Amino acid sequence: MVDVPCSYSLFEDVLLQADMFKWIESQKAGHDLGEDARNEWVRLHWWGYLRARWTEHLEGVRFWRELDRNDFGLLLREFPDSTPLLHLILAQVKNGKENLCIINWALNTNQPMEQVHFILERIDINARRLFCKFTNQTCMITPLPSGS
Repeated sequence: MVDVPCSYSLFEDVLLQADMFKWIESQKAGHDLGEDARNEWVRLHWWGYLRARWTEHLEGVRFWRELDRNDFGLLLREFPDSTPLLHLILAQVKNGKENLCIINWALNTNQPMEQVHFILERIDINARRLFCKFTNQTCMITPLPSGS
């Protein structure tokens, strides 16, 4: 069982972020842009936002309720010695890189591929994708369907 000191909600934070974006864009436009502005925030910012929150969760910095409880602090548990390679890979994950890009980088920079594969398998980027959509003033955050 993972001890969680304080928890945060992606759902609540996404509403706040999207509403701030909606307010700013509505001010620029001179009228309320409504759900279109929130969905534009999702289109422009969701994946980067989610990746940043997910890495906070993996690092044990912030517990996000909608993310897997067992992933909280995973990097501290699985990699207690915190290798430079882990930091290089995590920096790429934070910047939105996917497994194939990270593997290509590792090959091009002569990184130890066995360790690279082990790290990527443990953080399992592909199993951590969530979908976000605003409809009728409601934000839905759900796992992406398999094969997406």
